Amino acid sequence: MKERKAAQPCVYKRVGDCNVKADVYLPEGSGPHPVVVWIHGGALIMGWRGDLLSWQRDRYLDAGCAVVAIDYRLAPETKLPGIIDDLQDAFRWVSESGPASFGLDPQRIAAVGHSAGGYLTLMSGVCVSPRPKALVSFYGYGDIIGPWYTQPDPFYRRRPLVGEAEAWFAVGSREISEDAGGDRERFYLYCRQEGLWPLMVGGRNPADDEEFFRRYCPVRNVDGEYPPTLLLHGDQDTDVLHEQSVMMAEALARAGVEHELLTIPEGGHGFDAEGDEPAREAMDHVLAFLRKALA
Repeated sequence: MKERKAAQPCVYKRVGDCNVKADVYLPEGSGPHPVVVWIHGGALIMGWRGDLLSWQRDRYLDAGCAVVAIDYRLAPETKLPGIIDDLQDAFRWVSESGPASFGLDPQRIAAVGHSAGGYLTLMSGVCVSPRPKALVSFYGYGDIIGPWYTQPDPFYRRRPLVGEAEAWFAVGSREISEDAGGDRERFYLYCRQEGLWPLMVGGRNPADDEEFFRRYCPVRNVDGEYPPTLLLHGDQDTDVLHEQSVMMAEALARAGVEHELLTIPEGGHGFDAEGDEPAREAMDHVLAFLRKALA
């Protein structure tokens, strides 16, 4: 097995007593290296940069890309505007500090994310300046105020209902940027069972303030300068509906943006987690896409 360089942990931002971190993985050889900014999922409520699967990380490194896995502050302690601030600051840090510190190429940066990380990846095409050269969204979403997120979810309501008190007990009041291994999934489950995710994460009720949320819906903000985008989504996803990537592909097509939707037959949420044949084939597709976009 090839010996890998250890991750280089960094603090790219401080907010009060919260250190927001990134792990930098470098490929063999000298730079400047093209960069994959990798963004974890977890509904913006859970997860951390360490969720990056080693087999996927190694595929990016073997392709000659540096990988920067980023954290961001988590909801509900931090609301959506603060999370997007972190996203912007992470890309700014990669562009400004990356060349001298790590030999990163600021002209060749791509965003790759899974689930909520896919959402943030798609948001980076809207709110990051300069925009990434390419976006890869694994089962992400572009509309955060559609019925799938604002109405009680039938799939999640099959499970025992989580009460409000239990949900809030699972989170805290202090801002954090790493899921410390608690039971934050209970809060997420409560949000989906009650249709409260936009309210709890955005801090506003979309029924009363749709305009606030519009700026945070990538599908509503695609323009002709949006980066080339690869969407990967299983057609049996019960967490983020396949329709979300279909809608995003349609918006990209209307704007004349280079894009592709790769649908995984019988694929569920996290179809790539096991590294089986469909997942490996999907990664082959991702690497070919990035090779072209970052050439």
